[in-house]
Amino acid sequence: MLQRAADSRFPGLVDRFVAYAKVHTTSVEESETYPSSERQFDLARILVDELKALGLNDAQVDDNCYVTATLPATQGYENVPVIAFISHMDTYPEVSGENVVPTFWENYDGGDIVLPKNDKKIVAAENPYLQECIGETIITADGTTLLGADDKAGIAEIMESLTRILENPDFAHGPVKIAFTPDEEVGAGVKHFDVEAFGALVAYTMDGGRRGEVEDETFCADSATVTFVGRDIHPGYAKDKMIPSVKVAAEFVASLPRDGAPETTEGAEGYIHPIGIKGNTSETEVSVLIRDFDADGLAPKAAMIREFAEKACEQWPGSTVKVEIKEYYRNMKYDLAKEPRAMDYALEAVRRAGMKPIRGSIRGGTDGSTLSARGLPTPNIFTGEQDFHGYGEWICIKDMELATHTLLNIIAIWAEREK
Repeated sequence: MLQRAADSRFPGLVDRFVAYAKVHTTSVEESETYPSSERQFDLARILVDELKALGLNDAQVDDNCYVTATLPATQGYENVPVIAFISHMDTYPEVSGENVVPTFWENYDGGDIVLPKNDKKIVAAENPYLQECIGETIITADGTTLLGADDKAGIAEIMESLTRILENPDFAHGPVKIAFTPDEEVGAGVKHFDVEAFGALVAYTMDGGRRGEVEDETFCADSATVTFVGRDIHPGYAKDKMIPSVKVAAEFVASLPRDGAPETTEGAEGYIHPIGIKGNTSETEVSVLIRDFDADGLAPKAAMIREFAEKACEQWPGSTVKVEIKEYYRNMKYDLAKEPRAMDYALEAVRRAGMKPIRGSIRGGTDGSTLSARGLPTPNIFTGEQDFHGYGEWICIKDMELATHTLLNIIAIWAEREK
């Protein structure tokens, strides 16, 4: 068992998080490079230096900005299966992640949190989980940026866990791999990640929300590219001749039912979501996301897209449409079922940290979705991050500490049961 002096502010963990949050690592949506922004290497190099200072001598960052390292097994535990912990270094590209100013709200009283700048506030009524953090310390940004708890809280918790293990030589453990990845926020976090070379049996992404939650489901995801072709002609001579493809596309987007869109669905409900439109009079392309927790639910949604696209063309005789469906990722529950220890031990780890486990589903995808499909079962563990991707992002220090304990318990349980 780890021994650590009680400290309500958990300074090692918090100081790490604050330091990482201040490093600008925003990824870039339309970039053609990998990683999508060179600045992600700034945090990668810091983490490599810290890992080496802890004694993880194989710590390195490669040309794709993947940071990897290995904590060797305690003597006698070398045959325990290799497990891994993964978090991403980049932050969401549509809200500034530059010059982050972590701001502390001690002994939170349950009311709205008015951020220091830009007249922004976190409304308690819109964040019911805040009520579970009354009396605790909350960290936010100052209103000019996001905070970056997604996912620098996960990085801090992993680094803090390694430190506590190395400070406590009696803590028995098997071999543990670490990976910090770029570009998760733009959907390319493990695009070049070599699962086989990494060599883990099971991994855990530290990238979840509320305390006690372990997520083993994501959406199944496809995308549709719907291309409308019209006819261009000089607008001065267009009567009865022009077929503006952009208007056909607009007809299609407007016709998609609100029932079954992201703004009207929750829980296990899937959706169809047009996210982009580009083109001109001659040809216009609409990008559409298709999501469902059940793989069998994707085909009917694709059929609906085709149906409404064809109906739009009927309103503009002479126009044509082509619909291309591309597979993106699948619900990781299918692959996690092949290695039940991954979830079983994570849920037990939560219990040992004094919480009731919450088995959750992610209305989205994670690096774990792709890794699980590639043969590395990867559930997602809570970190405490809340309201990410916006100026109102926040995190409770208590949740960060509980996540750290959960991570340590996962390592201990694998060692106990698999030696």
